Amino acid sequence: MTHFSELNLRPELRANLEKNNFVIPTPVQAQAIPPLMAGRDVVATAQTGTGKTLAFAIPILEALLAMPRSKSIKALILSPTRELAIQIEEAISELTPGTRITTAVVVGGMSEARQLRDVAQGAEIVIATPGRLCDYIDRRIINLSETAMIVLDEADRMLDMGFLPSLRMILDKLPSKRQTMLFSATIESSVAHLVHSYVRDHVRVEIGASTRPAEQVDLYCFEISERSKFDLLLHLLRTEQGSVLVFTGTRSGADRLAKFLSWANISSTVIHGDRTQSERNQALQGFKDGAFRVLVATDVAARGIHVDGIAHVVNYDLPQVPEDFIHRVGRTGRAGARGSSWTFALPMERADIRGIEKMLNIKIEYQDVPPLPQPLGLIADDGVISSSAAVSAPKPLEKPPARKVRSFSPGRRGRR
Repeated sequence: MTHFSELNLRPELRANLEKNNFVIPTPVQAQAIPPLMAGRDVVATAQTGTGKTLAFAIPILEALLAMPRSKSIKALILSPTRELAIQIEEAISELTPGTRITTAVVVGGMSEARQLRDVAQGAEIVIATPGRLCDYIDRRIINLSETAMIVLDEADRMLDMGFLPSLRMILDKLPSKRQTMLFSATIESSVAHLVHSYVRDHVRVEIGASTRPAEQVDLYCFEISERSKFDLLLHLLRTEQGSVLVFTGTRSGADRLAKFLSWANISSTVIHGDRTQSERNQALQGFKDGAFRVLVATDVAARGIHVDGIAHVVNYDLPQVPEDFIHRVGRTGRAGARGSSWTFALPMERADIRGIEKMLNIKIEYQDVPPLPQPLGLIADDGVISSSAAVSAPKPLEKPPARKVRSFSPGRRGRR
């Protein structure tokens, strides 16, 4: 398949594809859509940003349009995070105008009343996170006995997050005769076991090297001291163009770094697990719309952010495991665009960088650290920065007279 026009689709679905300028399928779409439309199970691995959502959305919508209308849930899409679930629903909604198909998002941190209302009113597609869906199943609020299609999106991430018991419970509630679609960036041993247990006679689709970052992403590393990281980040922000996604190791570190950027007149916002869903939605939308140039996030956002045109990803703190490096870096260089990744590493983290390179079979190019202001250290007790960059910020900060001053990184304290 080289064009969507080759597919035998209902007129309303074809019109919506044309309206949204979906003309030429990506490789994962070209290989996954035909067997899915034929009713086959599919296990697909592809790097992030390759169009996996459309690969399963088109076959689901086409199948639903051929079914008699009813108020039961016909298709279930499972996602590891709220953000990804919401973005899947937004992508599907682009293809549903003129059809009678409705959707419901079932996730934590959002209005339960609205979710239950959408389900009760007959949503045929439910996009859910495993935890909240299991809660509704336990309370007998949701019935999956007529669900004919199941999508496990970002399956490896769901397993990383400890959702295996929830996935087993949900899959066991589904009819034995169903179509299963499993999409993942990687197929590790745990995912392979899930495939063996719940996927039948499947078609295997593999696009590119799923355990490596996209080739169009330039990978750079700066070896730098902890207290100079912020000055380096400011230097890069002031010398490079485009939007920037910065990953920290902890939630409190993300909050502090966003505050420091604000003091330095850099428009920024933050996403992590302690923020409400409304705050996370507003932050992500502001970043998409260009109201904020920088989005600071913990790894909760590594899979949940799908924003076109992110120019740079910064690993302000190293990820805990090499696989998370892929998911972070995968936020840039999407859909064929070029992007870059800047990793800040301490001298003691050289072995960690080598481990990432070896496990992912990649080469991260070390860059010389540019001339930076002499770091003055940070006051850790109250989180106030006193580096040379922040001292010149619009709001001068005074050093408390009797506080102990020591080196401090915004990303190393608190919960993830």
